[in-house]
Amino acid sequence: MTGRSSGRWLFTTLAAAALALAVLGTLTELHRQAEFKALAQETERAAVPTVAVLHPTAEAPQQELVLPGTLEAYTESPIYARASGYLKKWYRDIGSHVTQGELLAEIDAPELDQELSQARASRDQISADLALAKSSAERWENLRKTDAVSQQEVDEKRGAYAQLQASFAAADANVKRLEELEAYRNVYAPFDGVITKRNVDVGTLINAGNGGQQLFHLSQMDPIRVYVNVPELSVPAIHAGLRVYLELAQYPGRRFDGAVARTSGSIDPATRTLLTEVDVPNGRGELLPGGYAQVHVSVGTPGARLTVPVNALLFRAEGLRAIVVDATHHVHLRALTIGRDYGTSLEVLDGLTAEDWIVLNPPDGIADGEQVHVTEMPAPAPGTGAPAGPGRGAGK
Repeated sequence: MTGRSSGRWLFTTLAAAALALAVLGTLTELHRQAEFKALAQETERAAVPTVAVLHPTAEAPQQELVLPGTLEAYTESPIYARASGYLKKWYRDIGSHVTQGELLAEIDAPELDQELSQARASRDQISADLALAKSSAERWENLRKTDAVSQQEVDEKRGAYAQLQASFAAADANVKRLEELEAYRNVYAPFDGVITKRNVDVGTLINAGNGGQQLFHLSQMDPIRVYVNVPELSVPAIHAGLRVYLELAQYPGRRFDGAVARTSGSIDPATRTLLTEVDVPNGRGELLPGGYAQVHVSVGTPGARLTVPVNALLFRAEGLRAIVVDATHHVHLRALTIGRDYGTSLEVLDGLTAEDWIVLNPPDGIADGEQVHVTEMPAPAPGTGAPAGPGRGAGK
């Protein structure tokens, strides 16, 4: 190889090496810039928070209220004696079914017997005096026709006769009063029902009137009453004849059908509820006064009602808020009007629509207009509560 050829080969080699280095440097710079751009984009994406969203759940137009209630007898009355004395005998004990007018007990009242005998004797005495006064007045009137006696004497006889008539009427009224009291020695059932209490036994001293000891307590159990307090929000749906049913723990799986009988017609300002009476047939006597029951009432919901999970709400100083995401993935704070509290969810009366996307577990520092990335969450199944958002078991 000549010297000229060697120099040319060396130059070519050096030029190729320089070109390779230049290309390598260019590629390295382009790769570095691409990595920087990718890092910037990733940083920018990381700066935008990702939130879980879902739609509010529309409530059914017909809802069921479950209200606590206490069973009460349709009619109940304590039974007292109208005559004083000693209990001679009782005929019905607790749990006995009695009919109106049935004899429940007898009272021995010797003082009343003696008082009645004395009143009758006094009436008989006045009756005898009255007969004598009548004949005397008639004789003196005949004598007056012959001027054998003065008019003054005739008037005195007439006055004595009239006075004895009044005395006899008073004595007769007293006898009738005592005879009526004698009839009260027998205690009768005032209506059909069941004896729920017997507070006396043979030989017990009985004092007349409700200031004395109660003899029996009588309850009519068919139908049976249940009083419930209906929330003010559901009052428009309550009316006489509305069908309801009862559930009792001692009868699992059974329903006792009844109907609304009447309401108080006014809202209790302390509880904001309407006192409502429900009557339930109880021909078999399975429902007992004093028992606890759950009363199921189907009511309509006026207007469109939505429910949202409790973890979709944000408590701010200005009030309760929900975070809504618009079509451009920017958030907006909405003021809400809340209805009933279901525990894991709340009823929303105003502030949201069924098409809104609401944020689950919104961060406290989120600002109105902030951009976010969204992950749609499935609607919660009935009774399962709110779905978990990011950080609570949900994927992105």
